[in-house]
Amino acid sequence: MQVRELFELGGQVALITGGSRGLGLQMAEALGEMGCRVVITARKADELKEAQQHLQARGIEAMTVVSDLQRPEAVKPLVDETLAAYGQIDILVNNAGATWGAPAEDYPDEAWHKVMNLNVNAPFFLAREVGKRSMIPARRGKIINIASIAGLKGALGPMQTIAYNTSKAAAINFTRALAAEWGKYGINVNAICPGFFPSKMSAGLLDTLGQTVIERTPLQRLGDESDLKGAAVFLASAASRHITGQYLAIDGGASVV
Repeated sequence: MQVRELFELGGQVALITGGSRGLGLQMAEALGEMGCRVVITARKADELKEAQQHLQARGIEAMTVVSDLQRPEAVKPLVDETLAAYGQIDILVNNAGATWGAPAEDYPDEAWHKVMNLNVNAPFFLAREVGKRSMIPARRGKIINIASIAGLKGALGPMQTIAYNTSKAAAINFTRALAAEWGKYGINVNAICPGFFPSKMSAGLLDTLGQTVIERTPLQRLGDESDLKGAAVFLASAASRHITGQYLAIDGGASVV
C-alpha cells in the first residue's frame, strides 16, 4: 500500500460529537476532506445547520443529529439515526465536553455531575453502543477520544477545574482499557490531548492568561484551526493500524515543561 493510500478515508462514516464548532468541526473538516461521510452531533440545531452548510460548501457529505449526550437516553437514538442513514460507523470521535471552574472545597454537585456526565459517561455509553452494533460485528473500527493535557497534570496554572482535570485523566485510562479489550475485534482506540486552543470553552481563560500560556509553551504559540487535523486523520486511518491505547499531546510542548 502506498503512503497516500494509508491516509485515505473514502467511503467511511465518521460520527463526531460536539461537531458543530471548534475542535469538533475542525476534525469533521479533516476527515471529510479525506473522503469520509461525516455525521456531526451537538445540542443546538442552529449551530449544527451552520456547520453542515460550512462542510457541504467544502464538498463534504455531512449529516446532522441534534442530541444532548448529557442524557444517557440520547445515545441509542443518535446511533439509530446514523445507522439508518449509512448502515455503518467506521470512526467515532468522542469530542463533546464541558468544564466548570470553582475551588474544590466549594465545587457544586451539579457542576461535578455535568462535567462527568459529558466527559466520562457519554464517551463510554456511545462507544459501547457503536461497538456493539457496528464495529464489533464488522471486526474493525477507529475510536478517538478527545482528552486534554489537563488530564496529565494536577492543575494548569491557576485553573480551578478539578472535575475537568479528573474527567480528562479518566478519558485517557478509558482509552487504554477499551483498547485492551477491543483489540481482538480489530478496533483501535486512541486519545488526543489538546493543549490550549482558542475556543468558546477556553475564551475567558485565554483572554486573561493567553500571553502567559504562550510564554510557557516551548513552541511559543497556541494551537490553531489546523493543528488537530493531521492527528485526527492519522488516528482515523490505516496509517495508525498498529497503534492502540495511546494518547497524543498536541500542545506545543506545554506538557513537558
